[in-house]
Amino acid sequence: MTDTAFDLFARISHSRTADEVVRQIELLLLEGILRDGDRLPGERELSKRLDVSRPILREALKELENRGLLVSQHGGGTYVADIIGQVFSRPVVDLIARHQRATEDYIEYRRELEGITAELAARRATAYDRQMLTRIMEAMRAAHATGSFDAELETDVELHNAIGEAAHNIVLLHTLRACYRLLAQGIFFHRHLVFSSEEARGQLLAQHEAIYAAIMAGDGNAARNAAQAHMDYIAVAIRDAERSGEWQRISQLRMQKRGHSPQA
Repeated sequence: MTDTAFDLFARISHSRTADEVVRQIELLLLEGILRDGDRLPGERELSKRLDVSRPILREALKELENRGLLVSQHGGGTYVADIIGQVFSRPVVDLIARHQRATEDYIEYRRELEGITAELAARRATAYDRQMLTRIMEAMRAAHATGSFDAELETDVELHNAIGEAAHNIVLLHTLRACYRLLAQGIFFHRHLVFSSEEARGQLLAQHEAIYAAIMAGDGNAARNAAQAHMDYIAVAIRDAERSGEWQRISQLRMQKRGHSPQA
């Protein structure tokens, strides 16, 4: 968990009520600027930044806690709650984990989401967004060149998150983050399967380069096509893994880790 930068919070310029504070923090959450686990500045510092009294700030933070958006740890500060994890309920997550068909549906769903997200990013990306995408791509290339498997996998997720932010659509952003959360937990498939060979890693890098290039060129159609081609490749890689028997092995390990005994 990390402290948030103090300059995220702007001085309340109107009536300086708790509602105004609530609104500002809610917008930071909604726009994906404040993320799960981020720590808010201390009460004294935050009240100073917002230019509100500490009683007003306490009232606002309490209301945000009641809404399930913030959590307080006694003597340990105030943090952004795990709001992304609540998009899919635990029973639904458990249900998805037990059925392979859900993976095909997930890929189909993400294919469309990633396509429209890349298209919007190509049309809406700001100079800062482009700078961020370039930084991530440079890190991805470096990880690939050095054979740093985990680093390459990490930059993969970072790139897709950054594209989601560059699309500047709040609903898409949070929907994608929920999808990536489940993916990171190995609910749909083990991401290592997709990076299982040097050839596959080369193909994935080339696909990410194509998406990046289209966004940087502002070509929405090319960005959508490149993103969907990327998901099509992943779908084929998963089917190949399933045919090889690796899928079953990974599924069993996943179920055992979750505390379930495989059915005979």
